[in-house]
Amino acid sequence: MLTPLTADLAPDDVALVRLARWLLANGCDGLGVLGTTGEANSFSVEERLAITEALVAGGLPMERIIIGTGCCAVPDTVRLTRRALEVGAGGVLVLPPFYYKGVSDDGLFAAFAETIERVGDSSLRLYLYHFPRMSGIDLPLPLIERLLAAYPHVVAGTKDSGGDLARIEATCRAFPGFAVFAGTERYLLAALRAGGAGCISATINVTGRPAAGLVARWRSPEAETLQAHLTELRATIEAFPLVAAVKEIMARHTGEDGWRAVRPPLVALPPDQADALVARLEALGGLDLAPLP
Repeated sequence: MLTPLTADLAPDDVALVRLARWLLANGCDGLGVLGTTGEANSFSVEERLAITEALVAGGLPMERIIIGTGCCAVPDTVRLTRRALEVGAGGVLVLPPFYYKGVSDDGLFAAFAETIERVGDSSLRLYLYHFPRMSGIDLPLPLIERLLAAYPHVVAGTKDSGGDLARIEATCRAFPGFAVFAGTERYLLAALRAGGAGCISATINVTGRPAAGLVARWRSPEAETLQAHLTELRATIEAFPLVAAVKEIMARHTGEDGWRAVRPPLVALPPDQADALVARLEALGGLDLAPLP
């Protein structure tokens, strides 16, 4: 889920709640808040807590929300995770500590274990966030196996944004019952066929309806055609800087310039790229977007 911003680049609580309700009403089974698309690591811990509180105050069904809580410092991850549990979130999505590179599997295990032990709540449902292109950290399958053995009722699944379909399929095979979410709708059908849980994706902010259509009919004869169209939409959008591109689409859809705001170091799409993005989407038939109330 995107994080809308005000003109002074603060989180926009009103737009946030509005977007969350719209997404749940238009194809999304749940929301991944404060992930990469939500610019989580451009916000302070206090800002991230405030975003969580805005969703609670807005009356969102927190059990349908997974909140990104991973930080470089374990105490920050613990603080965010505890609050997510207190407000009834359906789970937390946790990056490994991502500043130090070349760390051992023992070190990664220790970081996740320390978080789980300090939170100290068996109701925790923790989803491992595998995104090595961004984090610079790989989460190998033997590490996942070790975490599942140590915390079988807490380590609930993974978002795999590594871009490797073979790994996604291997993870599904290796750990039955472990919720594997592909990080792109490119692999939605393949993930479902392998036993995965679905996808958590930046572009689902604007492709939720066709993605939901595929999920509803993934065993049908038209599944491949539905996937091909979804893949075309994803490929078109990800040809541009992804967060800025999705925010540009929302700005065009709503007629509200404020949707273009991103936090540095990200920047909004320049006008020529924005026009090119829209033209390419229109050539595919456009996006099936309901009005944003």
